[in-house]
Amino acid sequence: MRVLVTGGAGFIGSHVVSVLEAAGHEPVVLDTAPTGKGIVADVRDGKAVGRALKGVDAVCHQAAMVGLGKGFTDAAAYVSCNDLGTAVLLEAMAEAGVHGLVLAGSMVVYGEGRYSCPLHGLVRPGPRSVRDLDSGRFEPPCPRCGAALEPGLVGEDAPVDPRNVYATTKLAQEHLAAAWARATGGRVLSLRYHNVYGDGMPRDTPYAGVASFFRSALERGEAPRVFEDGAQRRDFVHVDDVAAANLVALEALGERPAGQLHSYNTGSGSPHTVGEMACRLAEAFGGPEPVVTGEYRLGDVRHITASSERFLRDLGWRAQVGFAEGMTRFAKAELGASSAPVPAR
Repeated sequence: MRVLVTGGAGFIGSHVVSVLEAAGHEPVVLDTAPTGKGIVADVRDGKAVGRALKGVDAVCHQAAMVGLGKGFTDAAAYVSCNDLGTAVLLEAMAEAGVHGLVLAGSMVVYGEGRYSCPLHGLVRPGPRSVRDLDSGRFEPPCPRCGAALEPGLVGEDAPVDPRNVYATTKLAQEHLAAAWARATGGRVLSLRYHNVYGDGMPRDTPYAGVASFFRSALERGEAPRVFEDGAQRRDFVHVDDVAAANLVALEALGERPAGQLHSYNTGSGSPHTVGEMACRLAEAFGGPEPVVTGEYRLGDVRHITASSERFLRDLGWRAQVGFAEGMTRFAKAELGASSAPVPAR
């Protein structure tokens, strides 16, 4: 199978390229950075995308501007890179008659995760207020009675509620892909990545994830700075598992119903707190112990952890790299160059 990998020079994309090659497929890379395996171009360049699609059987769309970024001052850049870029790609695919797409989705589309109240059952807490965050009240209360909530695993059928610009663009990508599938009879699998980490992760950038922040600090000899109280729960999934998930999804495209988008949580299924991750990483690195700062970012959510059971049930994929092993490997791994806000994942 000949597969166009947009963003194939980036953190996740480069790992996808490697697993495709190992499986005997032919990856073609479209990225703003050269790789020697395709075209050096921006995914918003329709002519370049059209050239890259020649002879292609399916597309693995990894190109995106990622991370929470800098508040609202880069909103236009996110929309341009992620949503305009996706629209240009889909239009070119329609013209070229390419009908298979695996999309790099994200767990950020859910907003806050799954919560249950002892009195009211499943509830959807609203955005956390600045007043509560400034006072160190980080846990969202029950929106009906104010009681403490118990976080749980999010399934793909949970309501979507993006809480920042990046999250909004990732949801828009899914809507664009779904519209393309209906219009062309295409097949789309959106892999909603949870917190991806691993070798090649970009260093020292506001556009990377928390694992990169901590690892970069340790490399500088500094203590990782943990926001809030460190008890926020996440699902940390190794990039090797995410690359393998893309391979499984690409090989299963032909078996999925045409004209539809199917979403799959792509996580480890094993929640850990941010503080726990910082401590495990610092211990494996041999660096300073983390410092809990109480700071916060307004666009962050408190808890978001995945149930990837649908992925296992439908396509047979599950994560293989455990938390302890993954953090030990990541502590010794090479980081990538600091990523700029350009459409390369």
